[in-house]
Amino acid sequence: MPSVTSRLIKAPPSDVWAVLSDGWLYGLWVVGASRIREVDDDWPAEGSKIHHSVGSWPLLIDDDTEVEEAYPLRELLLRARAWPGGEAAVRISIEEQGAECLVTITEEAVKGPGALIPGPVQNAVLHWRNKETLERLAFIVERRPRD
Repeated sequence: MPSVTSRLIKAPPSDVWAVLSDGWLYGLWVVGASRIREVDDDWPAEGSKIHHSVGSWPLLIDDDTEVEEAYPLRELLLRARAWPGGEAAVRISIEEQGAECLVTITEEAVKGPGALIPGPVQNAVLHWRNKETLERLAFIVERRPRD
């Protein structure tokens, strides 16, 4: 059972998409991503990757997150990897609500040891993490200068 976490962000979908489309910002808002090593030039096109590290120095794991599908201004489907911990399927949805938007992260461990964690435990941990992730995303989106 995937974890589903939502937050209202005081900005239009275009502002949220602008942050999601800048792979170099990924480490600022995704809890657990400690540094970004490389971002494919065509991010967030299907098949493109962000090469990141997770953990804390000196115990860092280098891996990547890949775009499986992208629907600009609406949805981003990702495969996040942090082996040997495993892989997660992540869906970030953006729903316009007037001058604001509701951003929802749906996430589930799908491969590796993380997938063996019982659903209710996995759900609680991912919800807690994604609540903070959305808080960080909101801070960035709501405080960026607008054109």
